Amino acid sequence: MADEPKTISPLKNFLAGGFGGVCLVFVGHPLDTVKVRLQTQPPSLPGQPPMYSGTIDCFRKTLIREIQASSGETKYTGTLDCAKKLYQEFGIRGIYKGTVLTLMRDVPASGMYFMTYEWLKNIFTPEGKSVSELSAPRILVAGGIAGIFNWAVAIPPDVLKSRFQTAPPGKYPNGFRDVLRELIRDEGITSLYKGFNAVMIRAFPANAACFLGFEVAMKFLNWVAPNL
Repeated sequence: MADEPKTISPLKNFLAGGFGGVCLVFVGHPLDTVKVRLQTQPPSLPGQPPMYSGTIDCFRKTLIREIQASSGETKYTGTLDCAKKLYQEFGIRGIYKGTVLTLMRDVPASGMYFMTYEWLKNIFTPEGKSVSELSAPRILVAGGIAGIFNWAVAIPPDVLKSRFQTAPPGKYPNGFRDVLRELIRDEGITSLYKGFNAVMIRAFPANAACFLGFEVAMKFLNWVAPNL
């Protein structure tokens, strides 16, 4: 008699996915900050060097600036304070600024992300073995490569999103179309790939950690609560 398929637990997937997200942020957040700084730096004036010459220069200057700012007055004291002030100044639309661009980034990129991960897991699984028995190094490689494929799709809309969200109110009345037009006009088509090096340096380790964390958490939950 054929084995019955295992029941998928939404709660376990939710908890394991949350833990995977924590692992991703823990590993990848420093370079995410660098990525946004590179994406939103203004174009340099003729004869003047750019604000950041590259990923390492941006990381160094960001670190120095944050150390200096820690002793001065800050605009927001934290996440909740930022959300409160945005709501007070711009209403609910201020908090959801850039939602369309986020969807334009995440829908195709997430599809590529999970498709690549599942495809690679099947390729890496030895014949006669179950995908659930995949070793940690193979999970790391599958997750890391999936992250690279994800960001290869996500970078252009992510650049537009970063520019749009950090722009002064009213600068782009037609949304992402104005951002795209200005970027290409002033900085060329390559400006859509600003922060590419920082993104790709971050993509492999951060997403490898994400999927390894998810798989480890799922195995732990199946061990401690098999009937959950």
